[in-house]
Amino acid sequence: MRVGWAELRSAWRLPGRALGWGLPLTLVITAVGAHYLLGLGWIESLLIGAILAPTDPVFAAALVGNEKVPPRLRQLLNVESGVNDGLALPFVILFLAIASGSDDLHLGALGLELGLGIVIGVAIPWAAIKLEQTRWFSASTPYEPLNALAIGLLVLAVGKATHGNLFLAAFSAGITVATFGQRQRESFEHFGELIAEVFKLAALLVFGALITPALLGSVGWRGWVFAVLALVLARPIAIWLSFLRSGLSVREQAAVAWFGPKGFASVVYGLLVLGSGIAAAQQVFQIVAVTIVLSILLHSSTDIVVARGFDDEREVPAWYGVARRLRRSDRGEAAP
Repeated sequence: MRVGWAELRSAWRLPGRALGWGLPLTLVITAVGAHYLLGLGWIESLLIGAILAPTDPVFAAALVGNEKVPPRLRQLLNVESGVNDGLALPFVILFLAIASGSDDLHLGALGLELGLGIVIGVAIPWAAIKLEQTRWFSASTPYEPLNALAIGLLVLAVGKATHGNLFLAAFSAGITVATFGQRQRESFEHFGELIAEVFKLAALLVFGALITPALLGSVGWRGWVFAVLALVLARPIAIWLSFLRSGLSVREQAAVAWFGPKGFASVVYGLLVLGSGIAAAQQVFQIVAVTIVLSILLHSSTDIVVARGFDDEREVPAWYGVARRLRRSDRGEAAP
């Protein structure tokens, strides 16, 4: 609900590079590492790559929420993390279907489910917002924060009844409300933040309950090496290739490359694989879980440090670098 169509349209250039090139490159590089380092089959490796490709700004909040960080960098990270989990979902479902050994992937039914989820996520909120704008369905001020909650419940109910994809339905509904329902978006913001934090905590509790010392030890040293490389090599390489000649400074590009934390989308996809019943479900979940745990520790411990680096940069007057270069050039001329 923070990223509407206007934000996507006005800021498509840099997030477009991260989504159009960075996301698939991260997926492929991660899959190559899983295949050759862990010895997994290509489908299982691609499934791990698809699960770990999305990013989450929650564990980089100090950077995304710091007004002294360049706006284009904050917008890039925010838009990318708000869109890439929905883009990765079809790949997760497809690779999971192939890994299950199904002879018929039912691509038509899969496409219908995904498309129906998007249609529901756009049509229901749009109709609800238009009805709420009439005098017969307008809500009194104290109940306005419940409008978006009611829209969410309607999307959930219709999605369940029609077997549309609930993830993409909710994803599309948030963008639709942000686009057409500015008042609903603003009135729901505080209340929605509280609800979101409660459900995030619940998701992390479910995920954390599965993280035991036995699980962390079962992946072996190869699993831990893969988790480290997935964080420090896969995304940085993908982002470096994606942002060649993009105009970003070295510091901005390094921040984008590093802050690709694995968050709630990866948790949901990992739990989806765990309950799928495929032969490698336990191993895939263990690798994903270790990578997410390591990401939470590393990214949430370094966001403030990187954000303060931008504070220092912004506090230096613009003329300082020019004056320093002129002073150096004068010294160079005087030296001979």
